[in-house]
Amino acid sequence: MLSLRRRSTRAGRASHLAAGQAAERRARLYYRARGYRILASNARVGRSEIDLIVRRGSQLIFCEVKMRSRVDFGYPVEMVGQEKQRRLRQAASLWLARRPELAGLTVSFDIVGVHGRQIERIPNAF
Repeated sequence: MLSLRRRSTRAGRASHLAAGQAAERRARLYYRARGYRILASNARVGRSEIDLIVRRGSQLIFCEVKMRSRVDFGYPVEMVGQEKQRRLRQAASLWLARRPELAGLTVSFDIVGVHGRQIERIPNAF
């Protein structure tokens, strides 16, 4: 019985990961359709990960993508608390430190919430 529970947990995790990847793919398409260039996706910086890094002109955006299949658990954008914001700022700073050619760009942080077919972008979220 324990092995069945493990399989279902793995299957649930795999399903959750696939849904998260689909949400990030939709967010990439959203930005591309609006003229942004994708600089990085799932960028690993130390122990942190930045979902999307996009650029349009002199604007550089670090984006956190959140997905919820049901809004009765809360909206995706509500899931980015103070600690997550701190980690994203730190990761963005480290990522930029390795790319001095981007030093003059205007930096901002967006949250993109994906729920069902709807995408909600919160520009300059923090």
